[in-house]
Amino acid sequence: MPKRKTYAVVLSTLLVGIVLGLILASNFELPKPGLAESHAPVKLSRETSPPENLPETSDLMATSKAYVQVAKMIMPTVVGVTSESVVRVRNPLDFFTGDWWHGNPRGRRRGEGEYRQEGLGSGVIITPDGYIVTNNHVIREAEKIAVFVDRKKYTAKVIGSDSETDLAVIKIDEKNLPIAKFGNSDELEVGELVLAVGNPFFLQLAHSVTAGIVSGKGRTSVGVGDINYEDFIQTDAAINPGNSGGALVNLKGELVGINTAIVSNGWGGGNVGIGFAIPINLAQQIVEQLIATGKVVRGWMGVSIGSAEQETVEELNLPSLDGALVERVTSDSPAEKAGLKKGDFIVELNGIHIRDHNQLMNQVAAYAPGTNVTIKFFRGGDEKVARVKLGERPENLALAEEEEPEKAESNFFLGMMLEDLTDDLRQEYDITASSGVVVAGVESGSQASKEGIRPGDVIREVNRKSVASVAALRRQLEQSKPGDLVLLRISRQSGNFFVALKVEKY
Repeated sequence: MPKRKTYAVVLSTLLVGIVLGLILASNFELPKPGLAESHAPVKLSRETSPPENLPETSDLMATSKAYVQVAKMIMPTVVGVTSESVVRVRNPLDFFTGDWWHGNPRGRRRGEGEYRQEGLGSGVIITPDGYIVTNNHVIREAEKIAVFVDRKKYTAKVIGSDSETDLAVIKIDEKNLPIAKFGNSDELEVGELVLAVGNPFFLQLAHSVTAGIVSGKGRTSVGVGDINYEDFIQTDAAINPGNSGGALVNLKGELVGINTAIVSNGWGGGNVGIGFAIPINLAQQIVEQLIATGKVVRGWMGVSIGSAEQETVEELNLPSLDGALVERVTSDSPAEKAGLKKGDFIVELNGIHIRDHNQLMNQVAAYAPGTNVTIKFFRGGDEKVARVKLGERPENLALAEEEEPEKAESNFFLGMMLEDLTDDLRQEYDITASSGVVVAGVESGSQASKEGIRPGDVIREVNRKSVASVAALRRQLEQSKPGDLVLLRISRQSGNFFVALKVEKY
């Protein structure tokens, strides 16, 4: 009996422990339903109240809606453009195997093969009857051009192209097409929101829309092909290969630029946040001429121009860096007939302030040949005005502006051969001067030789004005007449000294 009691006590204790454990594990609640039990249906609703600090009509939502509306406006006007060209190359194995096994099909040279190369770009419809603007590089040398409008394929023909702005106009046979509304790119401001639309990489990505801001205006010398007339809009809206020729629009849905190029990183050529578009105001001038005549005719003054540096401003007593410096005047050109000379500094054209030489070149080119324009410029510190009747820009501009041999510029002045100061010359002559023009040679029997000037001397000033280059020294000398004396301050290791030379010719 004692053993039975012991067993009963142990069993009772175990049962009590199990019950207590279950109660503790369930936090003193009754067991919950298992998976086999059904749940009450849950209804999800979109009718949620916005937080008090974010009303339904917030600026953020308004901006989002604006993007949507602009995209709906512009997407139907942006098309895909594909091109096909034939590239002929020699088989690299010909060097080892000869080309006897190729035969000679179609009269080609032995060992030469034909390959079809396809390109992809974008375009923007600008007239209801099928005129489309795109980039010249998209359709250049193409044998076949196709345009895709809302997944329908059309054969396109080239109306005209202009390599100097990288613009082209093509046309398809269709009516009642949607068209892009032109804006005013001059009114664009840095920081303004813009959208870019095109076909990046593949036609399957047609009508891709990206957003960004205007990062800069009037961009030049950005290394985009052989374009001469540069005035790019810079944007960080994502532009990728295939976007070329596509639309850049403002938040009014107006076309403000034609996407043209990107700064890429690596093999993929993808976007890194720096893209360039041709301003629509420039594009419109080109497109209208291409549609009317198939070519572009530009105004021409006949000057080679550059932008000024701070040293030039000080030497010529100019009001600011803004303007274009005349570096050369072509013989018998409109500029020469109007009295313009090398060293003149042009600051206005028909009342338009000139920022730099690129702007002046673009402004002149925008006028038709035969147009009379008013030029405001500085010469010798004095403000002057000239009237120039523009000519037609020659097709071979380099040949037209080529100087006659006897007028070719030289670095030989007043019996001295002069060179810009370089590290090599500094080391060769042990020069300590920080700036100036180096005398590299002296003509025997010349004034310079008689005055004791010798190779390695550095000309620091001409007539009390600093000179830092041969070009700057030339400009100073050109203000003197034959027979005048020019005062040179010369630096030599032993110190500085002055020499006066009579101007005979330069």
